[in-house]
Amino acid sequence: MAPERERTVSGATAATRAPRARLDQPRPPRRRILPEWDPEAFGRLSERIARFIGTGRFLVWMTVVIIVWVLWNISAPRDLRFDEYPFIFLTLALSLQASYAAPLILLAQNRQDDRSRVELEQDRKQNERSIADTEYLTREIAALRIGLGEVATRDWIRSELQDVVKELEDRPNGHREHGVFPADRSHGRDVGDR
Repeated sequence: MAPERERTVSGATAATRAPRARLDQPRPPRRRILPEWDPEAFGRLSERIARFIGTGRFLVWMTVVIIVWVLWNISAPRDLRFDEYPFIFLTLALSLQASYAAPLILLAQNRQDDRSRVELEQDRKQNERSIADTEYLTREIAALRIGLGEVATRDWIRSELQDVVKELEDRPNGHREHGVFPADRSHGRDVGDR
């Protein structure tokens, strides 16, 4: 086999070809026309604004601004008034404020719904684990109860021994003659050993 030669492209085709991207290197970042923003930071800002809009402080300040606006444009000299009686500029400002407030409030509610959904899922998983642990412990306790039912207790052993002693005492010849386990005491061996 002959060693491979490097191909060199020359001529008009070499100038028109774009260099191939290498797979082992990341692509260079593209320039974007629109600015980029962090959606999480934007969501936090919208939640702050929505919380502020929902407070009594905001309502008081908005009411004060509107009252000052109206009083200024009614009672100030004509040259200093900036919004005459139908208060079109005030209406425009309030409409603009409402048009931004509604989506910000909706965005904050959506984020709260997402958080609630995640918390609900975590609570559900925790409840499943708790139920599984409880079922496991219930099975273990039941197994222990069954096992304890088969264990000889001190009272049961005492009653059995009392029954055996009573049975031995009730024999016609008595139990002292033969003993509990009859054995050939003369040879020092049991009867069954002969």
